[in-house]
Amino acid sequence: MEDNTMKVRDVMQGQIYMISGLATVREAVSEMKAKGVTALVIERRHEDDEYGIISIDMIAERAIAMNKSLDRMNVYEVMDKPALTVADHMAVKYAVRLLSRLDHRRALVIEDGTACGLVTLRDMVLSYAAEPQG
Repeated sequence: MEDNTMKVRDVMQGQIYMISGLATVREAVSEMKAKGVTALVIERRHEDDEYGIISIDMIAERAIAMNKSLDRMNVYEVMDKPALTVADHMAVKYAVRLLSRLDHRRALVIEDGTACGLVTLRDMVLSYAAEPQG
């Protein structure tokens, strides 16, 4: 029996941009602007470390709204770590359910323990709604 279930890998953004947790928040904002993205993945420092994530929302809430200097704050002070992750082979409907329950907009996609993309709630909902339901 063929499985036609839409998977996270089918809708993820395969290009991810990484930044060090030691970078300044201003450097993160500059990188986001240069790459045209709203989130960056924080590099793991060693094999047993976990990925982190920083987004425009986090910067707005945890830095700018708190009147913090973007030049004096490091990414690690603003990021979420560990990042919320989903497997690349997870069904989109379950990934949507997970992100909705946890009130998250995006998740890091993992394949064999390595980050391979980012997926947003928006992209999953739009892709899922475009597919005929059986």
